[in-house]
Amino acid sequence: MSLLSEFKAFAMRGNVIDLAVGVVIGGAFGKIVTALVDKLIMPIVGFLCQGVNIADMSYTPPIPEGSGFKPPVLGYGAFVQEVVNFTIVAFAIFMMIKAMNALQKKKEEAPVAPPTPSEDILLLREIRDAMQKNAPRRVD
Repeated sequence: MSLLSEFKAFAMRGNVIDLAVGVVIGGAFGKIVTALVDKLIMPIVGFLCQGVNIADMSYTPPIPEGSGFKPPVLGYGAFVQEVVNFTIVAFAIFMMIKAMNALQKKKEEAPVAPPTPSEDILLLREIRDAMQKNAPRRVD
């Protein structure tokens, strides 16, 4: 088997295609949630924090002047914003999975019609019924 045909067999498996679709949808969903956080939620949080942009928050430790060291800037605000992003994405995915599970449960709970018996079973039932009908009755 050539390398190209092996690759084609691998790439056309159902689970690989499902994974690719999941990655594409996940990327698009991530952009939606990022826009939600950046444009709606974080401005409200910033307003509640008296106009401070959370992503710009940082800490610079004091360094004595004349030491020749440039003080490090610890940008914890960006970290806080990413934690908020992650929390919202995780919650949104949780809600989507919960909704999908509820739909799946409804699908499973739908009444399933009993399967129609085969011709052999129907014929055997007719024979049984005829034998019971014609059998002599015992008198006790």
